[in-house]
Amino acid sequence: MTRYPSPRTFLQSIELMAEEAPEEGFSLRMIFDRLDERAFGAALFILALPCCIPFLYGVPQVVSLPMMVLAAQMVAGREEPWLPQKFGQRMIDKKGLTRTAKGGRKWFGWLEKIARPRLTFLMGARGERIIGLFLVFFCASILVPLPSTNTVPGFGVAVVAFGLMARDGILVIIGSIIGTAWIATLLTLVALGVRTLTGS
Repeated sequence: MTRYPSPRTFLQSIELMAEEAPEEGFSLRMIFDRLDERAFGAALFILALPCCIPFLYGVPQVVSLPMMVLAAQMVAGREEPWLPQKFGQRMIDKKGLTRTAKGGRKWFGWLEKIARPRLTFLMGARGERIIGLFLVFFCASILVPLPSTNTVPGFGVAVVAFGLMARDGILVIIGSIIGTAWIATLLTLVALGVRTLTGS
């Protein structure tokens, strides 16, 4: 089993957790406890990772509602994330955790190299509430019942969340642009569909 020297990076901690997980995996509450993370950025990043993996079915649907709950708590100004018991007990099996860890390294390993405190005023109390409002819509779009619709908004949420962890306003802006572009695309497609059905 791979062991990382302490201190580990956040992605390394996720990889080690996946290696040590039993076949039935861990509940969301157990995942939070094992990673000992309480910040909204860390919690949202953990949950957003499986949403970023193409063709990983089931897990994005497990985590999307808890993601919305956490984002709504940011809007409300809560200082630490909290999950209701029914969400905290949701399970992600070892296979899902392993794919999540590999996807996190593949798609977001570069963030560890470039993330640093920038434009930190965006992470003030008012700024985090606005960011949380954007995240609510990004997370809600993951629930759209269309193939692979979780990937783009999941990527946007993950980049924003990593930016919150690193206090990197540039990453928060990039992730917000990705998510907003996705929402705009969905609304455009809905409008075109309605126009086609009504014949107008």
